Amino acid sequence: MISDTSNSAQSYWKDPKTMYEFERRCFKEGYRYVAGCDEVGRGPLAGPLVAAAVVLDPDYEIEGLNDSKKLSEKNRLKLYKTIKQHALAYEVVYMDNEAVDELNVYKASQVAMTKAVQALKIVDYVLSDALPLPAIKCPVESIVKGDSKSASIAAASILAKVERDRFMTDLSKRFPDYGFQNHKGYPTKAHLDALKVHGITPYHRKTYAPVRKLIEAQIEFDL
Repeated sequence: MISDTSNSAQSYWKDPKTMYEFERRCFKEGYRYVAGCDEVGRGPLAGPLVAAAVVLDPDYEIEGLNDSKKLSEKNRLKLYKTIKQHALAYEVVYMDNEAVDELNVYKASQVAMTKAVQALKIVDYVLSDALPLPAIKCPVESIVKGDSKSASIAAASILAKVERDRFMTDLSKRFPDYGFQNHKGYPTKAHLDALKVHGITPYHRKTYAPVRKLIEAQIEFDL
């Protein structure tokens, strides 16, 4: 899922805050293709972990970028379209629940973010949301809470969240008893109650404590 634009749009807005500070510094140092990367979905009991990498156009700053969790759904969807329209390149990578169980969520996040960056055709510097990415060949800067500090990382978080939310909403149509369209797989009371009544689905993460305990209880019951 790559988009590449050869003609840069004219800059229509300058961020009065600081979301573009990291990118501007990179541009001054001679880097042009700065990729921000982030992941969404570490905490849920079900569904995939989704990572994204985005190279924003240095000549087209997007107004309103922020940590996807701090945006309303309406604004996320609006920004999602704007990012895909104006980014020089972007990639979204899914790691399913089985991969999260096999690798552990930290490693799965690293792998997904690395794959997203490596799939970009143009990148010479990477801004990562908190995680080191040792497999990336170009310079990588890890920024704690980067999705609220860097425009590129924020853009990646928005793509990843919108894509994951859509996946979970679609999943709710297959498993209507779990309410995935509402909690997106996170361990809300409604989700935990549904697990107790209906058991786990093939999309649940078996290594996560609430799910693992249900499996262990079922094994003991069967014995």
